[in-house]
Amino acid sequence: MSPTTTLPLESILGEHPWDYNAPNIPTMITSVWQRRSGEVALRWADADDSWHDVTGAEAHAKTMELARGLIALGVTAGQPVGIMAKTRMEWTLLDVALWLVGAVPIPIYDTSSRDQVEWITADAQISLLFVETDANARVAREVVASQQSPLTDVRIIDEGALEHLVVLGADVDARDVAARTAGVGRSDIATIIYTSGTTGRPKGCVLTHGHFVVHVGGIQRDLSEVLYQDGASTVLFLTLAHVLARIIEIALLATGVVIAYCPDATKLVTLIGSAKPTLIIAVPRVFEKVYSSAEARAAAAGRVKIFRWAAKQSVDYSMALDSPAGPSLPLRLRHRIADTLVLGKIAAVLGGNASWAVSGSAPLGARLAHFYRGVGLTILEGYGLTETTAASHVNRPHREKIGTVGQPLPGVEVRIADDGEILMRAETIFTQYLNNPEATAAAFDDGWLLTGDVGTQDAEGYLTITGRKKEIIVTAGGKNVAPAVLEERVRAYPLVAQCVVVGDGQPFIGALVTLDRDVLPGWLAANGLPEMTVEEAIANQTVREHVDRAVERANQAVSRAESIRKYTLLADDFTIDNGYLTPSMKLKRTQVIRDFAAVIGALYAAAPAD
Repeated sequence: MSPTTTLPLESILGEHPWDYNAPNIPTMITSVWQRRSGEVALRWADADDSWHDVTGAEAHAKTMELARGLIALGVTAGQPVGIMAKTRMEWTLLDVALWLVGAVPIPIYDTSSRDQVEWITADAQISLLFVETDANARVAREVVASQQSPLTDVRIIDEGALEHLVVLGADVDARDVAARTAGVGRSDIATIIYTSGTTGRPKGCVLTHGHFVVHVGGIQRDLSEVLYQDGASTVLFLTLAHVLARIIEIALLATGVVIAYCPDATKLVTLIGSAKPTLIIAVPRVFEKVYSSAEARAAAAGRVKIFRWAAKQSVDYSMALDSPAGPSLPLRLRHRIADTLVLGKIAAVLGGNASWAVSGSAPLGARLAHFYRGVGLTILEGYGLTETTAASHVNRPHREKIGTVGQPLPGVEVRIADDGEILMRAETIFTQYLNNPEATAAAFDDGWLLTGDVGTQDAEGYLTITGRKKEIIVTAGGKNVAPAVLEERVRAYPLVAQCVVVGDGQPFIGALVTLDRDVLPGWLAANGLPEMTVEEAIANQTVREHVDRAVERANQAVSRAESIRKYTLLADDFTIDNGYLTPSMKLKRTQVIRDFAAVIGALYAAAPAD
């Protein structure tokens, strides 16, 4: 087992304008709103994509009105209350209001099925659920009718649920809210976040106010350059039902970073362009799509060679930044030309104002990270689990090591077990899985959280994730293969949407590959091919030759025994809608392998071509 790496918890309690000793989450947030009452705190976009500002004073007043309404409704301290909605300003206002009265807001993905809503409301004993739309309400009312959970009260945000709370609470004294807030301590439950569940039923991670308060302190200290810059702002579109967006929400509110909300992912590029954030927070798939779309547009305009040349200069320039000598004069000149021709346009798509980004939830890929740093956007890749209150590691500004997820946040101890599994312990690690003592006990070994992820750690504590322990493929020849590296590299090709590496117990490694429907039309035009459906494209020889080359490039990162020897192109992608991706964009590998068993079997029916 490796030596322990840790950064001292005491370091987050140093001098700073913000109070890391806050007793609970709402105190952290509302104190900032009160102190910066006249400054913009939140932004929301109307149907015409025009932004509307909400000041700190207005945000504080609104949450107080909602909190008074919740008391009038009969919500008690410690009561679990569900929120089932897309990421929007009302989500945050309701979240804070529930904390103000000592309740426990529990997120439910807005895409959840009846069975999922039924399971979570039953497991967490939720009787009151706020939903966004009538469609969400129909699902929830089916649960009410089934009488398989305590859910009885379903309120629709789009139909005035929050406005009704304001009316209800008109006669409630604000001092009643203050008394409720004062009664909330660090050891009290702040939320229960259900793992998105790549296998089996989701488990409810119990997280306390202390988990978030301590974590936010570490994030504020170590990312101060990012969070405390003048005019700091971001566009929040990641789902608040996931722990990553939740810690981001709390950290930004407690810091004073302006949050502009994007509930509709199809409008993300438009809203980022108009909001001009200083900080981009996204998952790797977003950065991949921006790159792929830019390349597809360049190809459609007959400028793909220029784009690829410029992309190479961007990557080369970034890589040279990590060398002692830095970029050479010729490289700096080429990079300046690339910036004028291509790179500056990509920066403009991202609002033209961001120099920092944070990425998590899945591996980003070193080449993409170098590309964006060459564009002028340094992506600080991080890592964490629901069980670690979202974040355990992150790269720091000017100390990033591309290809790693950075060093541990303050107070997080890390060990690498003999089999490569990443082990952690910290004050910010979850308390328990709700109603599941067996799973809770199985998650720890002698006080160390068993993350299930495999990785390596260098002498400075920088962590590199190599895969999931359960996803390690063992071929018939006994070779252990981590699929993540290959999948990430194949997906880097613009035409590819998803790649699932297979081969457990088989003589060689194979893969299932899907094409990106959005990129396909422009890619076909750029390559002199006629319009065709995805079904026609997967049978097209030219398409297959290009995917062949993408696979060959991916194979350069691994040994011969670990390389993809055969692959199958699938007509249908793996998506949230068809159940093969979780709402947090994680692949349900077990389900894919089970449902495509016949396809995988056919892949191995004959010996590889070589």
